[in-house]
Amino acid sequence: MNEKFFDLKKEKQDRMINASLKIFAINGYKHASTDDIVAEAGISKGLLFHYFGSKLGLYTFLYDYSVRFMKLELTTGVSSSTDDYFEIRKQIEFAKMQVLKNYPYMQQFLDRCATENVSEALMAIEKQRSVIQDVYAVLKNQTNRALFADSISFEKLDAMLDYTITGLMCTHFRDDSFHPEMLYEETVSYLKMLKQISYK
Repeated sequence: MNEKFFDLKKEKQDRMINASLKIFAINGYKHASTDDIVAEAGISKGLLFHYFGSKLGLYTFLYDYSVRFMKLELTTGVSSSTDDYFEIRKQIEFAKMQVLKNYPYMQQFLDRCATENVSEALMAIEKQRSVIQDVYAVLKNQTNRALFADSISFEKLDAMLDYTITGLMCTHFRDDSFHPEMLYEETVSYLKMLKQISYK
C-alpha cells in the first residue's frame, strides 16, 4: 500500500479513489485516461503521479485497496452463526451497501477487473484476483443445503442471484439513479421472493 498517500486528508484520498474507481470501472484499464481521472478528482496530473507513479501503479493500488476494504466489510458483516442461505446473502448485500456508501463504483471496479484482458494489468493484480471470490465461497459454504427443496439446484440459484444483483446495479447506474440503500432494498425483495419458493 502507498503510505505517502494515506498522509493526505481523508476527503482528498476518497476524492482521488472515487474518481479513479469510476473511470476504471466505466472504461476498463486500457481505455481509462489519467486526464479523465484528474479532471474527475479535481487535482493535477502531477499530484496523481507523485503518489502512484503511473497508471499501472494507480490501478494496482486501487485493486489492493478495494480487495482489502471489501474483504474487511464482508468478513465482519456476515455472521458465522447463520446457516440460512438467504440471510447470508442479505448480510453480504448489507456489507456491500456499506462499502458503496463510501465508494459507489468499488463493486463495479472489481467486476470490471474480473474480466480484464490487458496483460500488464492482469499481471499486476494476479496474486489477489481470487481473494474476494474465496471470501464469498467461505461465507456461502455456511449454508445448510438441506433446507432447500429437492427441485432446487443451489449452484444455479446462487448464480442466478449473482446475475440479478449485478444487473440491478448496472440498471441503477445506467438510469443515473444509484443509491446504495435503494439497491439493497430491491435486492432484499428478490431474496424474500426466492426464499418462499426455494425452501421445503
